[in-house]
Amino acid sequence: MTTRTAITPPLVIARVAGFLYLLVAPLGIFGLYVSSTLIVAGDPAATASNIMASESLFRLGVVSDMLAAIVMLLVVLVLYPLLKPVNRNLALLMVAFLLVGVPISLLNKVNQFASLQLLSGVDYLTGFTTEQLQTLAFLFLRLHSRGANIAFIFWGLWLLPLGYLVFKSGFLPKILGVLLVISCFGYLINSFAIFLGYPVNIGLVSAVGELLFIFWLLIKGVNVEQYNLFLSKQSKETIL
Repeated sequence: MTTRTAITPPLVIARVAGFLYLLVAPLGIFGLYVSSTLIVAGDPAATASNIMASESLFRLGVVSDMLAAIVMLLVVLVLYPLLKPVNRNLALLMVAFLLVGVPISLLNKVNQFASLQLLSGVDYLTGFTTEQLQTLAFLFLRLHSRGANIAFIFWGLWLLPLGYLVFKSGFLPKILGVLLVISCFGYLINSFAIFLGYPVNIGLVSAVGELLFIFWLLIKGVNVEQYNLFLSKQSKETIL
């Protein structure tokens, strides 16, 4: 009697990864929309007024960002078995970068909840004036922004091994690998420039490679013939 092990087809893995990756976009965009709508640059009072007038929207924005981070973790875990045959160590590095970035992103949400708590009017905050509470709330929102920049370092770094694996795979277009590496450096430049006091915004440029990769996974998936050929060649090299 022989035992048969069910193996998920690479095309299914690719499309599941693409679908999950695509979910991250609206979740992240909604979070950014909420922040840009409610937070008024340099104006703690107006920001506090906006948040308290739209508290549910603010909370939804926070939850949306948290879901985006969690879904990203699922994305890399689905991609890992697909790309592991190319280079196991780099595939593990890809996973490791997101395993660092996701907790940073999730813990950073504490700053937003701290802002909300400061503006909630609870009794133990009566020792502070309204202006002080608004200023403190605004400070925590600023800290959240910087925390997000730290998380973006790892959102960028995971794209470096991913891009290399895609480039070397043979069952995905090499140009996608190149674009993913470019996206990696875009995120890194964006974050470190802000830390050094030179605010730049090249996030849209950085996202191009990711978007093309997502749509390729959804529409084309992988070249199954090349994927099987790659596995066959790898098996022969292992035997030898």
